[in-house]
Amino acid sequence: MTETKKPVLRFPPSPTGYLHIGGARTALFNWLYARHTGGSMRLRIEDTDRERSTPEAVAAILNGLEWLGLDWDGQTVYQFARAERHREIAEELLRQGKAYRCYTTQEELEEMRAKQRAEGKPIRYDGRWRDRDPSDAPKGAPFVIRLKAEQTGETIVHDVVQGEVRFANEQLDDMILLRSDGTPTYMLAVVVDDQDMGVTHVLRGDDHLNNTPRQMQIIKAMGWPIPVYGHVPMILGPDGAKLSKRHGALAVEAYRDMGYLPEAMRSYLLRLGWSHGNDEIIPTAQAIEWFNLESIGKSPARMDFKKLDNFNGHYIRHTSDDVLTAEIIALLARETPPRILSELARQRLKRAMPALKERAKTLVELAQSADFLFTDGKRVPDAAAEKLLGPEARASITKTLPALEATDWTAAALEAAARTFADAAGVKLGQVAQPLRAALTGKTSSPPLFEMMEVLGRTESVDRLKAYAS
Repeated sequence: MTETKKPVLRFPPSPTGYLHIGGARTALFNWLYARHTGGSMRLRIEDTDRERSTPEAVAAILNGLEWLGLDWDGQTVYQFARAERHREIAEELLRQGKAYRCYTTQEELEEMRAKQRAEGKPIRYDGRWRDRDPSDAPKGAPFVIRLKAEQTGETIVHDVVQGEVRFANEQLDDMILLRSDGTPTYMLAVVVDDQDMGVTHVLRGDDHLNNTPRQMQIIKAMGWPIPVYGHVPMILGPDGAKLSKRHGALAVEAYRDMGYLPEAMRSYLLRLGWSHGNDEIIPTAQAIEWFNLESIGKSPARMDFKKLDNFNGHYIRHTSDDVLTAEIIALLARETPPRILSELARQRLKRAMPALKERAKTLVELAQSADFLFTDGKRVPDAAAEKLLGPEARASITKTLPALEATDWTAAALEAAARTFADAAGVKLGQVAQPLRAALTGKTSSPPLFEMMEVLGRTESVDRLKAYAS
């Protein structure tokens, strides 16, 4: 009995830019299917564009995948380093008569295209050197190597997402495999690398769908097995237009700095184009168990920041206080200039975390709501708090202080003392609490006031209140 080969998938980003949200989703889908099936996911850096590929972009891709928690199997493959292998396959196709040398000059190509445009024909190479003897070319003339593509019939892509997609072979020209300087083209390099890496499933964006029949022609010419293809629809902006930077086509690391948790990003990206019944927030372990290719949607997904915020808020509430504290410390340290919290500030942040995380949608929001905990002394009020802290509010603070100082410094005791004082004064608790909040935090809204007073401690709280007492 022969053992069924486990799936091998790959994620092949190009380091001419950063890892964006669409690429991150493609990586996630490949990773989930590999983990679901017990297969493997390989990482290949397609760095053949030497002018535009940068070490910084490579680092950003690796960091982005690491932050998302998407690991890969085996060593990272760098495509440019395999150029000799790609040339070897082009030469092999040439030897087999499945490719040919093309000596068409740039001027001739431009003339050919101009004629095709004028006649309203598709722009493609006309095959003029396909069956011509290379000896017809001037001695030492530069040449490219082109594939002898099939000219009749059709190439059928059996796509697990798009269904059966047919391409007329007459529409596929003899594409270049090796340029005149001997460098391999992207189309050749991808096919050779997939074969050598043992890739069984090619799961990628549907912007690559038109490349597939051309790549399949190389595969067939070499007699290699054709992988399973799945082309995932793109992610659109909220308005249905192509995703741009204004929509959120940002580097994945930008989402980290906007205060999103990697678990939330994985859960949200999963739902951008994949579904499991009515389940919305799906933990990663459950996603690995459930993920299949058949449930990938055929229609483009739309980026929805409100939903992403809701996902993130859910994960913040369900993340441990220790982890969230570490995330906030790291977030502040990445600021320009970096904010480094003292040990006291870290302790306060951790103690306040159960209350802080209940309302925050992002880590940035959480950090902003906690900033009054990070330093000691009189608060500089924002505009709303400054407006509130008029003579009447300051008088209220002055009258309330003795009742607070006379009680145990716990949230429950402080609230009881404030409530008793409010009742005796014939006012609502909020009328007493709001001036206290403004003086203690510098804002008119904050996490639960009395819990924060307990976190700040008696001395610091009283000092801040006295600074605004009349």
